[in-house]
Amino acid sequence: MKITPQSIPDVLLIEPNRFGDARGFFSEVWKRSALAAAGLTADFVQDNHSLSREAGVVRGLHFQRPPTAQGKLVRVVRGRILDIAVDIRQDSATYGQHVACELSAENWQQLWVPRGFAHGFMTLEPDTEVLYKVDAEYDRATDAGILWDDPALGIKWPVLPGGVILSDKDRNAPRLAEIPPPFPAGSV
Repeated sequence: MKITPQSIPDVLLIEPNRFGDARGFFSEVWKRSALAAAGLTADFVQDNHSLSREAGVVRGLHFQRPPTAQGKLVRVVRGRILDIAVDIRQDSATYGQHVACELSAENWQQLWVPRGFAHGFMTLEPDTEVLYKVDAEYDRATDAGILWDDPALGIKWPVLPGGVILSDKDRNAPRLAEIPPPFPAGSV
């Protein structure tokens, strides 16, 4: 398993080994000991699976506030996404900055999005399926979001022929500057 810190070092790109033959392939997509050796010691408590029928679906930028903040290990099993992690830890030197990675069923990469980050993605192909493990259960009371195209974040989203498809919740999310710091100093 290859693990590479990104421009914000707490965000990790993980590439599990795939062993293939005429039958197909085998891969260990999550291995506690390998991830622990890289400093990732999350105790995953829930798996989530989403299907987006169209290219251009944006889901995010979502997070949960403390005390139920979530770390996420994201992977694509069908299709392709642009995956985004935005640092929203108030005491971080990279506050408001983001990491963007293309994840696909073909490249078999995963992204570790730690607590203290907003997460979102855009589907780049129809019928894209995303799986992600989280280290805290979903909590409606602490669920929150940031506007996906907040200009202050500088995210370069692809322009797709069909445009962007959003939920009402994501379309009406506030900009980062419009909310109190979601992760004040010392909260994660």
